[in-house]
Amino acid sequence: MSAPNTVVLIHGLWMTPLAWEHWVARYEARGYTVITPGYPGIGPGVEGVEALRADPSAIADVGVREVMDHLTEIITALDAPPIIMGHSFGGTFAQLLAGNGLGAAAVSLDGAAVKGVRSMPLSEIKSTFPVLKDPSNRRKAVPLTPEQFRYAFTNTLTEEESRAAYDRYAVPTPARILFQGGFANFTPEASTTYDFSNDDRPPLLFVSGGSDHILPPSVQHENFERNVKHSDAITAYKLFPGRDHFTCGEAGWEEVADFALDWALAPSEGEFETAGANAG
Repeated sequence: MSAPNTVVLIHGLWMTPLAWEHWVARYEARGYTVITPGYPGIGPGVEGVEALRADPSAIADVGVREVMDHLTEIITALDAPPIIMGHSFGGTFAQLLAGNGLGAAAVSLDGAAVKGVRSMPLSEIKSTFPVLKDPSNRRKAVPLTPEQFRYAFTNTLTEEESRAAYDRYAVPTPARILFQGGFANFTPEASTTYDFSNDDRPPLLFVSGGSDHILPPSVQHENFERNVKHSDAITAYKLFPGRDHFTCGEAGWEEVADFALDWALAPSEGEFETAGANAG
């Protein structure tokens, strides 16, 4: 088989496709076609950010299955299986898509848990509590304040750096997705159900930031271990010490982007960095 020439980048919650702007330019410079689909109701570019801030009603009732159906339609329409990468809950989508047999390889960057992963560090609970504390948020699009964003996403940045990231990228998010993911282990037939024993899925890489608050390394590492224990498919794990959840834009993002793409082009299994893997 020829090497994939297309990369699909899936954004996470409280973000839009604009969050990938640096990675798009870097991968295109290497000759790849890059696709950055938004969730249903989320448009591209700065205009997509501004539109959601002005009126987030278009995404208020978007859930996991709506996003999965949308992404599946886009990926299956391509001429050849792409490399699929996702950040945060986008990493969850990348894993679920790979579990459905899509893609040549998949990378979950700071990914949220699929059903069956039980790790839930205190910093994750604190980061998501502003949304999950109120059940009435389930059918709303909920924003983070600049202070909440800094704790959850940009805790290694200065206040000024964090505010610049917030002003450019942060939008309200469909809280329904967060509720579905957060309570999956208590939900029969949860929308984030994943078959850890699937031997036929594409290679899958989990990437963690060592200083991530909202999704600390213990979440991805447990996910990695469950895959390794139950599946013969290629599975790998990489820890980048000191990085926060804003790894797509935080200084040094180039190293993460290059590692993810290089691994996806020549997948190999194992833990590429174990120090502190279970921290958080």
